[in-house]
Amino acid sequence: MFQRIRCLLPRFRLYSTVGQVSETVLPQLHPLLIQRAVFLQNEHKELSKKLDSYDPELQIQFDRISQIMDKYEKFISLSGEISELSKIKDHELIEDAKVEIQSLVPQLQELCNELKNKLLPPVKYAECKTMVELRPGVGGNEASLFTEDLLQMYVNFAMFKNWKYKIVSTGKTSSGFINEAILSIDEPGSYDILRHESGVHRVQRVPETEAKGRIHTSTAAVVILPKLSDGNEQSLRNDELQFKPGEVRIDTMRASGKGGQHVNTTDSAVRLVHIPTGIIVTQQDERSQPQNKAKAFAILRSRLAERDRIEELEKQKNLRTSQVKTTDRSDKIRTYNYPQNRITDHRCGYSLHDIDGCMKGEKLQDIINKVKEVEYKERMDEMVSAQSTGETVEG
Repeated sequence: MFQRIRCLLPRFRLYSTVGQVSETVLPQLHPLLIQRAVFLQNEHKELSKKLDSYDPELQIQFDRISQIMDKYEKFISLSGEISELSKIKDHELIEDAKVEIQSLVPQLQELCNELKNKLLPPVKYAECKTMVELRPGVGGNEASLFTEDLLQMYVNFAMFKNWKYKIVSTGKTSSGFINEAILSIDEPGSYDILRHESGVHRVQRVPETEAKGRIHTSTAAVVILPKLSDGNEQSLRNDELQFKPGEVRIDTMRASGKGGQHVNTTDSAVRLVHIPTGIIVTQQDERSQPQNKAKAFAILRSRLAERDRIEELEKQKNLRTSQVKTTDRSDKIRTYNYPQNRITDHRCGYSLHDIDGCMKGEKLQDIINKVKEVEYKERMDEMVSAQSTGETVEG
């Protein structure tokens, strides 16, 4: 089937009872994505041969490609059905055919949108769970309050998606304002959805403490990391084995802040220092040192994984002759303007006039989808460029 249909007709003609011709543009896939589908079909066949004996990693890969192939088969089948309906010229059936086509085209569009991203070469760690790190930027206490608002937004988004989540840790200043928060989202594939949230988020609003009603501008930094470990005592041993002897320095100390007598009498806090990169992770939220250590190692692994992914991305970009702005990293990615009830994402130019809906988690996906549309265009340009230079597209 995949070899038979290489491209789709961009439009079909449906003759009405009065002889007029109605033309509708059909959703279609880029020829390079059709090529990717054929490549994945062959890979799917090879994997099925290798799964005579159970292999967890191969099974995950096989299942992922199976889901893509199922959607692609539905896309081809639905396209063929619409094509057949469009050929009807019987005056008694043509109106029914038009109604049927109108109901099928939105389904085809939805499948096309899903396949546009799924048929692109996979993003590294796309299938992973997620860790979200948030820190206040410029703006003093108002920046801390905005950071807390963003944390709640991602919690609300996880709840809206029915994803399991947990606030791993929160750090606060002596005044009680948040200075760091880490959220764990335990939904496979959530990293691919949330990775575009990394960057500086800016808010423009009148703080509650502002007596004269002046609008203040504050920022918060969001970092989205792939979650590679469960961060518990059971996963700790495996996490430690990922590092060479002497690569990570482990310091223990007494936790600071609120927590009663236990905080002041037990060396439960853990600080990890990754010697090659200088990355430091400190955890003190748990009462037990092993629990804090497990959390710290999980965070360290996530930060290193994201660091490696970004370095790899930069190397790929440096190899290209044309500099393409990426949606992955940007200083100021989004502005939340409360007086105008507007959220603007600067990477795609999209504005959502519903701050409350976004902060409740219900409309955040709308913004993410618009950013993904920009990424799709960028990555398609990369594939076209790669083909023109003779590079392979089977990433």
